[in-house]
Amino acid sequence: MKNADRYKKMPGVQINNREWPTKEITKAPIWCSVDLRDGNQALEIPMNLEQKLNYFKFLVDIGFKTIEIGFPAASDTEYEFCRYLIDNGMIPDDVAIQVLTQSREHIIAKTIEALRGAPKAVVHLYNSTSTLQREVVFRFGKAECIDLAVTGAKMIKDAVEKDDSRTEWFFEYSPESFSGTEPEFAVEICDRVLDVWQPTSEKKAIINLPGTVEMSTPNIFADQVEYFCKNTKWRDHIIVSIHPHNDRGTAVAATELGLMAGADRVEGTLFGNGERTGNADIVTIAMNMYMHGIDPELDFSDMNRVVEAYEEATNLDVHIRHPWAGKLVFTAFSGSHQDAINKGMKAMQKHADHWEVPYLPIDPMDVGRSYDPIIRINSQSGKGGVSYILENQFGLHLPKPFQKAIGALCTSVSDQMQCELNGKQIFDLFDDTFVNIKSPYELAGYKEESISESHVNVHVTLMHNGKRIEVIGAGNGLLDAFCDGFHKYSGDKVSITMYNEHAMKSGSDSAAITYVEIEDSGRQKHLGAGISSSVTKSSLRAVISAINMMIHTREIN
Repeated sequence: MKNADRYKKMPGVQINNREWPTKEITKAPIWCSVDLRDGNQALEIPMNLEQKLNYFKFLVDIGFKTIEIGFPAASDTEYEFCRYLIDNGMIPDDVAIQVLTQSREHIIAKTIEALRGAPKAVVHLYNSTSTLQREVVFRFGKAECIDLAVTGAKMIKDAVEKDDSRTEWFFEYSPESFSGTEPEFAVEICDRVLDVWQPTSEKKAIINLPGTVEMSTPNIFADQVEYFCKNTKWRDHIIVSIHPHNDRGTAVAATELGLMAGADRVEGTLFGNGERTGNADIVTIAMNMYMHGIDPELDFSDMNRVVEAYEEATNLDVHIRHPWAGKLVFTAFSGSHQDAINKGMKAMQKHADHWEVPYLPIDPMDVGRSYDPIIRINSQSGKGGVSYILENQFGLHLPKPFQKAIGALCTSVSDQMQCELNGKQIFDLFDDTFVNIKSPYELAGYKEESISESHVNVHVTLMHNGKRIEVIGAGNGLLDAFCDGFHKYSGDKVSITMYNEHAMKSGSDSAAITYVEIEDSGRQKHLGAGISSSVTKSSLRAVISAINMMIHTREIN
């Protein structure tokens, strides 16, 4: 692309003996949803009061203990929403509402007024600290930037000390645009704010480090977080929070590395909704932990409900390929993937204590999804996927020759129709192609006579193009005797090279299905299946179906 030289690389962080690359995430962070603030302000049409209330209830239901609800001093709408939650007793005692404020006395006063009476309230002070913001937007230096933050911290502390409501107060400070702030200055300004608030190990303050604009690879953000954690003098008395954005598309990775670097808390939104390319996606981060056996302490066991609540509140759609939540994320169209999933699901029967299925990092049932749509069939699919659907939806355990044949047939039909095939269409294709084929020959009746353990006589009545014929033969079993009789009648010598049968699923009109493969005198193989309440009859029907397939193949060729 042209003009690449207009942009400069984000500088790295000078940090000795970085530790985060060897760390692991072992527990859930403290979560803070900013859906009702960061997420809401990014919507073309912000949520109305009813949508906000419903979404707040939903966020509480799935386990959030801190929810940032807005900027109550910025507008009457935000202020009234805050008061509505408090005055109507909608905030559980163990849930803190969080609001933003700037470092201005009248704004802080109105913020405290908006929060009075809440069970728990987090007053979130912020000012922008990056070199670019200081020089271009505010046109002041580091000293003025620190003074702004310290002044706000003092005003908040004074206002809270005068409050006589039941509210339990917590303080949070964000050096906004932390991602573009010199690491040493970020430490300096946060420490100066903490000098005012004087947090303790029992009553910690929150220092939130926002990736306001994602400017670097996630490892540099992790370096910034680790540098801060190692250099602030207040580390044992604060909760280190991170708030990544997604401008480079790596907010989830930045969050995970930030946690490895020492962060205790994460601010983000469901599905990453937010300005520009959005916030860190809490659903993805939480489910990534779940995949590694860590309880995220948020309830996404009904992912369809999560998607529905989000879409109703925001009027946005969750993409069909969105990690963990999209409609197609547990669906395989690829033939090799389908075959691997099919085998993996069968292997699970031997080790149900742990989940291990190729291409399915978690059990879809654990997020409220069913197994039915895991494998779907189109022109890219193969025998494994088709077999999986026929087995799981219709109880058909296809032998390998049938798997190959029906897989190829479904691929061809899907390619010709340029569409996906559903379960019924696949079953109908199998049924129409292989099962109880009645042309040109159809079974009308049979008699079997056992001469000895190894010798059977049969008398089979067939309809051939509307004409009744009799086939009489002898062999070491019913089907061998029938093949002998058919050879005598027609001159076609056929032998059975594969035989399989099983009971059908309960509820089926027929009790048993038989699969056979026959070989003709030219060494060509043909398949047929038969269904009947009688295993004997289903076996004869299967052989006759295979013979009919042989004749149809000859006619075509």
